[in-house]
Amino acid sequence: MLFKRRTFLQTGSLATASLMMPRFLSALQRPQMVPPGNKVVVVIQFSGGNDGLNTVIPVRNDIYYQLRPKLGIAKDKALSITDEVGLNPALEYFKNLYDEGNMSILNSVGYPNPDRSHFRSMDIWQTASASNEFVNTGWLGRYLDAQCHGCDKPTQAMELDDVLSLALKGTESKGLAFKDPKRLFNSAAGKYFKDLSADHVAKGAGNLDYLYKTMRETLSSAEYIYQQTQSHPSGETYPDTGLGKDLKTIASLIFSDINTKVYYVSLGSFDTHVNQEGQQKRLFTELNDAVKAFSNGLKKNHRFDDVLMMTFSEFGRRVTQNASGGTDHGTANNMFFMGGGLKQKGLINAMPNLGNLDEGDLRHQVDFKSVYATVLHKWLGADDQMILGKKFDQLNFI
Repeated sequence: MLFKRRTFLQTGSLATASLMMPRFLSALQRPQMVPPGNKVVVVIQFSGGNDGLNTVIPVRNDIYYQLRPKLGIAKDKALSITDEVGLNPALEYFKNLYDEGNMSILNSVGYPNPDRSHFRSMDIWQTASASNEFVNTGWLGRYLDAQCHGCDKPTQAMELDDVLSLALKGTESKGLAFKDPKRLFNSAAGKYFKDLSADHVAKGAGNLDYLYKTMRETLSSAEYIYQQTQSHPSGETYPDTGLGKDLKTIASLIFSDINTKVYYVSLGSFDTHVNQEGQQKRLFTELNDAVKAFSNGLKKNHRFDDVLMMTFSEFGRRVTQNASGGTDHGTANNMFFMGGGLKQKGLINAMPNLGNLDEGDLRHQVDFKSVYATVLHKWLGADDQMILGKKFDQLNFI
């Protein structure tokens, strides 16, 4: 039986994982106990461009209702957090976090010269580049490169997806992407990979030795990751949704001895050109229920103060509703930060100025790279200027 490189690469997510990061995989085979207080970031990506104005709602702004006569969310339906602002009705647990002092909201986040293409704008957010730059490494991938250059026990990053996002790709180090630990483990234990390994031992593989070596490391790591998710259950009942399953897996890994500081998940699509109200309600219900179970599990296991959840979307939506019961691609947006370690709580800055739009779009007031600089330096203890390539003003929410 002869296995060729092309066949190897076509075997799906496990083969992809094999090429991700050998040092990461080797480190998993030599796990060290993670000390209490180990800071963790969980990034929740709102894919598709979430409508921020129907997420954090200016309930006493007449312009909002004038420009959204049918799509605007009425004050008596919004979840009131101040006299001027309410949350989307589906985000009931987010209001609880806000009332507890465990949430910060940052408004009008974006970047100069915004791009309204999903793919390009997402690249800009994931790479932390300027709108006229093209970068092939992500801000979290460069963090992985920088925080443990040349060491044998690097900090890991994991994405709950079959494909690794650009955000987690560095020059030397990359995160590991997998959707389901059990599926990863079952694939590793499957006949194909056993036969592949046996064939390599019997015949040798010449210049494919590196691929087979990293594959064997992946198989070992797949077993270890699966064991950790089984050995450290969160104890919470999670909703049977995509995000619910992802956050359940992340919780079990946080409670284990895996030295992982970054987790990355996506929810979408928020590309609500048509019938926005129902689509956003469905997605926010999934988000709300999953974050509720996740947060409650962290609190019961005394890890809530050590975990920072942050949300972002590649852009917001136009202020004016369109003719199809939705909104079109816009610019600036809001971000949520959740956890027990916040220092600046509630609404961090003013709501968007709807009386001073840029050709119908919100003007950004905060560069998202300042958010990244803050998280990198103040939460992860990293050199934000080296990772981002420039010094950005830091914020005070952590």
